[in-house]
Amino acid sequence: MEQISLSPARARHAATGTIAGNTLADRFSRRHWYLDSYQLCEQARRHTGLGDFGEPSVEQPLSIFANSLENEADLHPLGRFLMRSHLLGILETRLRLADAWRGQMDALPDPPITRPVFITGMPRSGSTFLHELMAQDPDNRSPKVWEVMFPVPAPTAEMNDDDPRVRKAAACLWCFRRLAPQADAVYPLRACMPHECVAIHSYSLISEEFVSTCHIPSYEHFLRTVGYMSAYAWEKRFLQHLQSRKPAKQWVLKSPDHLCSLEELFAVFPDAIIIHTHRNPLEVLKSSIELTKVLHGLFSRPDDPVELHDQQTKYLVERIERSIRFRDTHPELACRFLDVNYTELVSEPIATMERIYRHMDRPLDPAVIQRMRELVTMRSRYRRRPKLEQDVPTLDKPEEIGWFQDYCHRFGMPFQQPSHG
Repeated sequence: MEQISLSPARARHAATGTIAGNTLADRFSRRHWYLDSYQLCEQARRHTGLGDFGEPSVEQPLSIFANSLENEADLHPLGRFLMRSHLLGILETRLRLADAWRGQMDALPDPPITRPVFITGMPRSGSTFLHELMAQDPDNRSPKVWEVMFPVPAPTAEMNDDDPRVRKAAACLWCFRRLAPQADAVYPLRACMPHECVAIHSYSLISEEFVSTCHIPSYEHFLRTVGYMSAYAWEKRFLQHLQSRKPAKQWVLKSPDHLCSLEELFAVFPDAIIIHTHRNPLEVLKSSIELTKVLHGLFSRPDDPVELHDQQTKYLVERIERSIRFRDTHPELACRFLDVNYTELVSEPIATMERIYRHMDRPLDPAVIQRMRELVTMRSRYRRRPKLEQDVPTLDKPEEIGWFQDYCHRFGMPFQQPSHG
């Protein structure tokens, strides 16, 4: 009999008979959509007619991830179905990519990717807006959602938004929005938008994407232990694939989770440029809690609010501490980093873009500026982000208050706890 490891909140669910496996719907979904790594791999092989997943190996991370989902995540039936479908899609694409890449590695130019730009920072600090702004420049290349979802065959320069894979990705996302309308409200995703690196990393099964969607402490511990080198090596190969028939002048990539792995990022992309976005951490905490509630709710039963607050606070502290430690111990890379404050970005987006282009030693074409202005007008919601609500939990631990104060002082932001009552 398998042992289920649960947080206190999930233990309370177990006591009321709502933990996975106790209700009729849970038993049905567990019987038909059980998450077993071997069965998932075999089904993916049957669907594609292919047998080799290539490197890095998927077996160990998939096994740990599947066991963590089954034993710790408290999946509800819809969440189990969605997660199983997602994992099958990942595995089937891995098989198709491994088949497409077989024998092609030596044919790729070296080095094929020059001075890639990585946008990172605390979650909800404007990095998505910045990514979309930079994607308005045709000399920048960002992986689009449809390219990440359906990368085989590699896209060509002649492809446009009428490509069948674009329509297929749009249809998949439309169906997902019908199933989970809350997700679209906090993180809208469309087929032709630039996508995050964690979605690319997911094909290696070494990805923070999974941690952000479910309570899976065993898998999270595995990630922290094994590191992200294989994920970045995979990302480099994936980008090479995308540009093999559609050359890229400069890749512009994005994920808040790069803060956790700057050492591995620079090991694989030694000439990378990092744009580090910053925002008042209390405002980030509010948005991060809201987003995590929605993402976890897609797959599992509700988290305890206090536990969720403590968890997200811990994540913020760990991510920023790791990034600051890396920057302090690698002064030779100081010129590779550019810091951008959220208030600066949303109040003066074009001036911010001009500063970024000066940092990259590139001109900013007037036609590109006009496209950026049009995006700013269309995405005006970024200039009207809601203020910190009164019901956001305050920080009670002196060490957390001190840490957030130090962070704000270092990067030129005011720090003030919200008042209650």
